[in-house]
Amino acid sequence: MARTLVHRGPDEAGFHEDDQASLGMRRLSILDIETGHQPICNEDKTVWAVCNGEIYNFETLRADLLKRGHRFVTHHSDVETIVHLYEDHGPAFVEKLNGMFAIALWDAKTKALLLIRDRLGVKPLFYALSRGQIIFGSEIKALLDHPALKTDPCFAALYHYFTLKNIPAPLTAFQGIYSLLPGEALRYEGGRLTKTKWWTPRFGGGAHDEGYYKAEISRLLEDATRLRMRCDVPFGAYLSGGVDSSSIVALMTRFSDRPVKTFSLGYQDQFQHKECDLHFARQVAKQYKTEHHEYVMSHKELLQEIPAVIKSFDQPFSGTISTFFLTKLIKKHVTVALSGDGADELFGSYLSHRTAGPMSRYAQLAQQGRLGPEDFLRDLYLKSGGKEPAWRYHLYLFTDEEKAKLLSPRFLGQADRTATRELIETYFEGIHATDPLNRILEMEFKTQFPDQVLAFADALSMAHSVEIRSPFLDYRFVELAASIPGDMKIRDEVVKSILKDAMRDLLPKGIAERPKEGFVLPIFDWMTHGLEDYMADILSPARLKGHGLLNQDAVTGLLSSYRAGNRTLASRLWNLMMFQVWWEQYFQ
Repeated sequence: MARTLVHRGPDEAGFHEDDQASLGMRRLSILDIETGHQPICNEDKTVWAVCNGEIYNFETLRADLLKRGHRFVTHHSDVETIVHLYEDHGPAFVEKLNGMFAIALWDAKTKALLLIRDRLGVKPLFYALSRGQIIFGSEIKALLDHPALKTDPCFAALYHYFTLKNIPAPLTAFQGIYSLLPGEALRYEGGRLTKTKWWTPRFGGGAHDEGYYKAEISRLLEDATRLRMRCDVPFGAYLSGGVDSSSIVALMTRFSDRPVKTFSLGYQDQFQHKECDLHFARQVAKQYKTEHHEYVMSHKELLQEIPAVIKSFDQPFSGTISTFFLTKLIKKHVTVALSGDGADELFGSYLSHRTAGPMSRYAQLAQQGRLGPEDFLRDLYLKSGGKEPAWRYHLYLFTDEEKAKLLSPRFLGQADRTATRELIETYFEGIHATDPLNRILEMEFKTQFPDQVLAFADALSMAHSVEIRSPFLDYRFVELAASIPGDMKIRDEVVKSILKDAMRDLLPKGIAERPKEGFVLPIFDWMTHGLEDYMADILSPARLKGHGLLNQDAVTGLLSSYRAGNRTLASRLWNLMMFQVWWEQYFQ
């Protein structure tokens, strides 16, 4: 199992075993390279732990533990603080951690295993129960290597993939294997499993003025950046030329006595809408005198690496995969890279975020019999009646009705499915926010964000043994940003308005005003210029016949319509292509 995770930890392996528990880990040495080995134990060797990730406030925790009489065997390991905190506070110790982590802790006295995932779900953690034992790991591939587990597909989970572009947690694409949720702890003792939610974000409800929020954004983001620059290996930063990554690079220069290494992704094919990325990234690099590097790729490299990308996830995935390619370059220079991940999801940027306020106002007018002329809102309202779960559901890929035609009777018969529309409705249960934007942000922050955004950031960077750290995901910053009223986040159709205002003085002219482009590959452009033959082959009747899970006539119809000029089908075809690649890797 450990060997399957060498890419996550190429530097060394570590193991601990007694008569009831076996812990294994692969280490990516970042802090305390010489003495920070794992698994690690307390003074009397009754508590053992392995941890994937980083505890950013370990220095403060360690100093306090030393005052309380604890003895440390490492020089400055962040993970050693975990076992000593557990001695003093029990399972509640996790509330004292500021970091990204997946922790497995074995208490030999009580014969209890604790599995804990960080607040936001930055680091993954999967588990399964089989033959009276619990099996767990940082990636599904480690569990699949255990002889007690079968590798049967979970059709109920796969059914939702065609709508969401990812598998929704806690389900995975494999029967009996589950994902621990963000901010969740699992206890396995005496053959009994219990789970508790130890942290959840609350959106909206803030009552401060704009000046207060801007000052706090600047203060907390600066401190979060400082904390994430603590490491004993070279570090750098992703730089897309947008507000988020550019702000992080600007703040990094305050804490570095040498040029910050920055990395940007470009393309051999001349796509006008993607050229701005390198242009603005170069402006930031010039202003802050960074050591700037660029990685230029083409559609041919994408074709070559699609199997490796899917292998990184172990599940079908048709979201953003740019991180995989840029991290190839980053690995040649650094082991840790800071990023701007999380800003879009906290301050509002995506189509669903931009739709929330206007749809709420449109629905109020419609209920008064005043349907407006706006084609997009009018169409969405007529489909949904203006109800949140319904209109958000219609912004995803395939609807349940469309999947009834797309998926074969064999697939549908094995799915024993909950309609994806019903799943989306459950996502809105327990939402605390009251304003339209924060309600959508809160829902997606608990679901799409960890299941898709954080999943690709972690999996595709760790595929090349690079650790991503995002200051925007410091839980203190998240709690602040979540509380900010929605009308400060998107104002006069300007996304992330208050964040841009807070960061404006740090950024070169034009960056705050540039349209949202996103750190995404131009896949849909390549599908008409380079991927045509690949798409035709991967979705050919001969390949689809290998499993009989998709309706060949429906897929052929999508391909024909796309070739006839309906480019809006690109994301759906990409979704089907990535499913086909995954299925052939794992089940054919």
